[in-house]
Amino acid sequence: MGIAMNVDLIVQTKGQGLYDVTHKVRKALDQAAIRDGLATVFVCHTSASLCIQENADPSARRDLEAWLARLVPERDALYTHTQEGPDDMPAHIKAALTATSLGIPVADGQMVLGTWQGIYLWEHRHGAAQRRLVVNLMGQ
Repeated sequence: MGIAMNVDLIVQTKGQGLYDVTHKVRKALDQAAIRDGLATVFVCHTSASLCIQENADPSARRDLEAWLARLVPERDALYTHTQEGPDDMPAHIKAALTATSLGIPVADGQMVLGTWQGIYLWEHRHGAAQRRLVVNLMGQ
């Protein structure tokens, strides 16, 4: 018989950047006791996203953040959605260009991630925020 469950995770951010949530997802997986299956992680926000990225050298994450900031600049005169500040519309665009959910295989009770891979919440707003992730775990 299979197991299916959802686990809510709350992540407190301090502003823009990549926040490692691998340990939180791993803890949810341990609680579910799934040996083989799939972990799906979903962010319940429109100005934050998810990614799997380098977990050893922080310069890779800094370069990725700087690249996305150049790609989607703040204070573009064409933005009309600006009531919440100059980072609001760029945060929505960044979230649209990246991912709001990730699927990670589970084998032998472990997430199948590469040696240098970690799961990150990518905060696109400057201010602190409380972000909700839902981890859906299915398997045996």
